[in-house]
Amino acid sequence: MSHTVGIRQTQKLRTRQTLLDAALVLLEHQSLSSLGLREVTRAAGVTPTAFYRHFEDTAALGVALVEETLGSLHGLIAAVLAETGDSEERVDRSVEVIARHVGAQPAHFRFIAREQHGGVGPVREAIAAQLRGFAEEVACALGQEAGSAGWSEDDLLMLGGLYVDHMVITTSTLLEAGPAGEAEVVRVARRRLRLVTIGRAHWLDDA
Repeated sequence: MSHTVGIRQTQKLRTRQTLLDAALVLLEHQSLSSLGLREVTRAAGVTPTAFYRHFEDTAALGVALVEETLGSLHGLIAAVLAETGDSEERVDRSVEVIARHVGAQPAHFRFIAREQHGGVGPVREAIAAQLRGFAEEVACALGQEAGSAGWSEDDLLMLGGLYVDHMVITTSTLLEAGPAGEAEVVRVARRRLRLVTIGRAHWLDDA
């Protein structure tokens, strides 16, 4: 019996992923607000009834795509922040992580870039929540460093937000530049992050 349940669960997860993948292909050419449920199920080769076993509507499917795209980054960013070494090494590593992820999943990140300010409220909110989560995680990690002695929680969160905003800008620039322009985007991204790091070192000079 448990074997049968396991097979059914695997099939269910496979169908869910098929729907997400089909939607992502369609979203390369249109916005989520214009995407029809039947359009997705036809592309996925499943019935509309099967869709409703996984998602309430296309907005819920969009939220799932947000989680699939950004959720995996949390662990990677946390690992970079936890690494020992000087700030330049961590800057280089963080830019490398972003560039690798964008290169591996360009359609996912084009979806995020397009829908961050798009017309589907739950998806906008899901993206904003993920980015707030990143900023809080970065602020928490930075707050444990000796260089953050004397910093207020608000200032640490502001700094975390700067790093996350930079991540978003770098992602969009990488998508626009494509593989041919990646090296230059990475070079500029590293220089900008180093500028933020220098500013951080002197933030309390006038306090």
